[in-house]
Amino acid sequence: MLELSIKGELMPSSPIRKLTPYSDKAEKRGIKVYHLNIGQPDIDSPQSALEAIQNQPFKVLSYTHSEGTAEYRKSLSDYYKNRGLPVEPSEMIITNGGSEALLFCFGIICNPGDEIIVPEPFYANYNSFAVQSGVKIIPIQSKIEDNFGLPPIESFEAKITDKTKAILINSPGNPTGYLYTRKELEKLKELVLKYELFLISDEVYAEYVYSDEEFVSALSFPELKENVIVIDSESKRFSMCGLRIGAIISGNSEIIKRALRFAQARLCPNIISQYAATKAHQNVGTYFDDCRAEYISRRDLLVSELNRIPGVICPHPQGAFYCMVELPVDDTEKFAIWLLDEFNLNGETVMIAPGNGFYSDPNQVKNQARFAYVLNKEELQKSVEILSAALKKYPGTVR
Repeated sequence: MLELSIKGELMPSSPIRKLTPYSDKAEKRGIKVYHLNIGQPDIDSPQSALEAIQNQPFKVLSYTHSEGTAEYRKSLSDYYKNRGLPVEPSEMIITNGGSEALLFCFGIICNPGDEIIVPEPFYANYNSFAVQSGVKIIPIQSKIEDNFGLPPIESFEAKITDKTKAILINSPGNPTGYLYTRKELEKLKELVLKYELFLISDEVYAEYVYSDEEFVSALSFPELKENVIVIDSESKRFSMCGLRIGAIISGNSEIIKRALRFAQARLCPNIISQYAATKAHQNVGTYFDDCRAEYISRRDLLVSELNRIPGVICPHPQGAFYCMVELPVDDTEKFAIWLLDEFNLNGETVMIAPGNGFYSDPNQVKNQARFAYVLNKEELQKSVEILSAALKKYPGTVR
C-alpha cells in the first residue's frame, strides 16, 4: 500500500475556502451568494499598477534577483521611511506573498518541534504554516468580551519553555480587527528581551487603522533590532491579492542572510508583480485615505447592523477589514453550510467563514464566525438582512 506523509494528513482545511464547493453549488442553482468569507477587497487596485501590467516593458519575462529587484526594494524602503521607519533595502527579502514570508520565517528560526506562542483567534493559515514547518503553535486565547485584546502577559510567560522560539502577533488583526496599543507592545518587548525570543509581527494591514490609536510597528523599538521579524504584503495594502508580493523584514542581518538562502531555493519573486507594486508605491496619491474612508463606513454599518440582531455579539474592530462575531447558533460551520445548502431569501444567501478554523483547536469555539467587510454598503446591508432572516429559521439557533 502506498503511504503518504503525516504532514498531508495533519494539514488543516482553510475555514475561508473549504466551503467553496457549497457556494459553487448554490450559484449553479441560481442563488446569489454574498461572499463575506474571504478577505478579497472589491476596491480597485491602483490605476498605476494596472497600467504597469498592461504596458509592462519586458521583452523576456526573466528571473529577478532572489531577494527581489533593486527597484522594488528601494520603493518599499522609501515607503517605510515615509512612515518614520528607517528600513533599508538590505534589510528585506521579497517573497511570493506574505505567506511565503511566514514560511521562510518559521524555517529560519525554528527546528522541528520548536514552539511559537500566538494569541488566538489568529489568521487560519498560521496553523498550516506550522504543520509545513514542523512547528508547534502554542495558543493563548483572547476574549470577545475584551474586544480580543492582548491576553495578560503572565499567560504568555507561563507558556514559555526551552522549546519556545518566538511570539507571533498580527496587528491590526485578522480575524478580529484588533489593534495592539503601544503599552501592549511594550509588555511584549520586555518579555522577548527577558527570554531572548523573536517577535514576529504580521503587519500586512498596517495602512488600515480606524481608531484614534496610532499604529505602532514592532520596528519602532530600536532595542528589538535583533529580535523583530516583520511580515509584509502588498495584497491588502493595494488590493492586489493576486500579485502575491510580500516581504520578510528584519534588522537582524543573520535572519536576512538565511532568508536569502530560502529565497534562492525557490529562485525568485514574480517579475511583473514586482514591477506593478513598484509603480503603485511611486504613485500612491490619495489611495490609502480613500480606502480607509470606505472601510470605516462599511465597518460602521456592518457592526451596527449585526449588533441589532438578537443574540449576535460583534466587537468594534479598529483596523483591517474583518470582525469576529459571536452568533446564537449551535455550530457556525453547520450554520454556514446550511446557509449555502438549504436557505435563501428571495434567491440570495451569504457565505461566512466559520470561526473554529481561526483557533488552534477547531473544537474549542463553535459559535463564532469571521465576517469580511469587503463588499459595498448596499451588499453588506442585504447580507445582514439575509443573516437575520436565516437565524430565525435555522434549526440550531439558540433561543
